[in-house]
Amino acid sequence: MLPADFDHELRTTWLPNISDAGLERVIELLEKGSPLLLSGRFTGAAAMGCLATHIGWHDATVGHRTEDAGILWLSRVARLNPATSCVIREWDRRGPRDWSFRGELLAVLQEERGRRAPPRPTPRATAVPV
Repeated sequence: MLPADFDHELRTTWLPNISDAGLERVIELLEKGSPLLLSGRFTGAAAMGCLATHIGWHDATVGHRTEDAGILWLSRVARLNPATSCVIREWDRRGPRDWSFRGELLAVLQEERGRRAPPRPTPRATAVPV
């Protein structure tokens, strides 16, 4: 089970500010167990970053930045202090190697993706000629 403070911050501050592209990217990385998703630091080698960095790289406001996209996304877009973010602290503590944590986070993000998806029109039954 995700810690209450993590879940609260994720749902009230992160999710409302994540772009659709950022959400898709993090879901893709979590599903694949990608080594491009880091914990313990914001960026690494090219294309490697933490949750906030991948989200920042896919945000219209800070996406043009490289190494500091995650920090800028947290502080300017989500209006969080990167040093005190519950999501960042828990991600750094448990990280992508904790399968149950990663699975629970993925489920919340997939739920959000489903919530954002436009409703599908219900197909109408067509009359069958007799």
